[in-house]
Amino acid sequence: MLNVDAKKAVLRMMPYGIYILTADDGKGNVGAATVNWVTQTAFAPPLVVVGVKADSLTYATIKAAGHFALNMLGKDQKNLAFTFFRPADVADGKLSGQTYRKGETGAPVLIEALGAVECRVAGIVEQGDHHIVVGEVVQAILERPLSGRPDAAILEMKDLGDNVFYGG
Repeated sequence: MLNVDAKKAVLRMMPYGIYILTADDGKGNVGAATVNWVTQTAFAPPLVVVGVKADSLTYATIKAAGHFALNMLGKDQKNLAFTFFRPADVADGKLSGQTYRKGETGAPVLIEALGAVECRVAGIVEQGDHHIVVGEVVQAILERPLSGRPDAAILEMKDLGDNVFYGG
């Protein structure tokens, strides 16, 4: 029998970056959400995967649009992570109060993010309460030069505080 407490603890040992996933289907539906189940899975073509809550507006928008942007957050951008824990809204030309521009795919790219990748949906694995969206990177945006290791610049789940967990 599965030890539920051990499962939670062990699965929470995996390090997670924090990202803002955005999509626009071009028909008035814009989705945005804080996500952390993300990884690169291939070099050629460059592929990333992201786990997206299957019953969310963001997931429905990604499926309809066929593309998305993954916005990378820096260590000092906790506020952005918390902003997109709630359903997104577009008002006054901003996405949940954040300035953005349309990327080449039409997906919203947050101006304040350290960088972003725009992806074409290459496939979806529909298993569990989060579906796995496979994206082929078609554009990369680096808003400003980084100093040091790129992976050291990224906001991680552990940076959000001792009581913030997702997974397990």
